[in-house]
Amino acid sequence: MNTLEKLKLTNPLVHCITNYVSMDIAANTLLAVGASPAMIHTPEESGDFSPLAGALTINIGTISPNWLEGMEKAIAAANDAKVPWVLDPVAHFATPYRKSSVIKLMSLNPSVVRGNASEILALQGEETEAKGVDSLEGVETALDASKELAKKYNCTIVVTGETDIITDGEKVTRVSGGSSLMSSVTAVGCSLTCLVGAFAAITDPYTASVSATSLFAEAGHRAKLHASGPGSFRMYFLDQLSLVSPDDFLSLKWAK
Repeated sequence: MNTLEKLKLTNPLVHCITNYVSMDIAANTLLAVGASPAMIHTPEESGDFSPLAGALTINIGTISPNWLEGMEKAIAAANDAKVPWVLDPVAHFATPYRKSSVIKLMSLNPSVVRGNASEILALQGEETEAKGVDSLEGVETALDASKELAKKYNCTIVVTGETDIITDGEKVTRVSGGSSLMSSVTAVGCSLTCLVGAFAAITDPYTASVSATSLFAEAGHRAKLHASGPGSFRMYFLDQLSLVSPDDFLSLKWAK
């Protein structure tokens, strides 16, 4: 049984603490592949909910003190329950508050960290030209930093871009494909973080990361064959996520 077949059979519940911009597409991404999303972020209930889920995902895109408290409580409860969790450190280098928040979250043992090259380089303390959420560095420039981070934090690092890199510090997998239109639709990357969480609920973090990026690349490739621009791409992308079958998944050529 491959990972997509297992995901569709088990319908994992994914606790997503993500930003306002991404909630809609992230939830619809999970529904399209056969997972179940829950967007619960308040500290009054996030710690009670995360042990009920198969995985937890954390995205700091629209972070605030209340949201950070909710993240910390959800992570603590997930760690206690051995629920895997995925961190998306969106533009963590942009302001002192974001930087200090991510330093705190990284210390809480994420299973997977997914970011663009600029975000991963900055996590390792290297210089980046980026000022916001868009990366100005190529994915390969972050390869060494991603390996070092994976070893330092004993986690899987996913660097996303034209070709994604997945590493645990030793193994490296590259996933190519997708479409340039993906970068023209807001929060597509954020929804990938949630999809990594869905796969992490049913397999190990490294396999989950390769599975999620491979499925994204295939759906993006199929969607661009029908789309005439960003708006139609978003529609076709969600359709194609739902249409990739477990048999199709077995023959994907993107991962190397």
